[in-house]
Amino acid sequence: MSTPETSQFVRLRVELVLEVDDADAVTKAALRRIAADTGMPADERTHAENAVTEDTSEALAYLVDPFDLVSEVPGIELAQASWSSEPIAYDPDSPDWDLDEDDADEDDEEDALG
Repeated sequence: MSTPETSQFVRLRVELVLEVDDADAVTKAALRRIAADTGMPADERTHAENAVTEDTSEALAYLVDPFDLVSEVPGIELAQASWSSEPIAYDPDSPDWDLDEDDADEDDEEDALG
């Protein structure tokens, strides 16, 4: 099934747009997670608490962990992860938010290379 030239690594790209109905609840949940992290140095904790208090998207970044998304999947080990969050202007009816747009661009690039 696997050949020597086939990589065992897979990049999984996920993009989520979340609507925050209760920013205070998100911030409080992030602060609880930070408080529960006993291994976090005091200066990093202070920075994290300030960041999540000032910016809901930072609070979400503390609450959403890529490891949690794949930890129960059998046969894999998370090798590397990065993620970020940012406030955006979102209009679900706008053609700018076509979820298949990136896939089409990648398919075109692969066709050009292949």
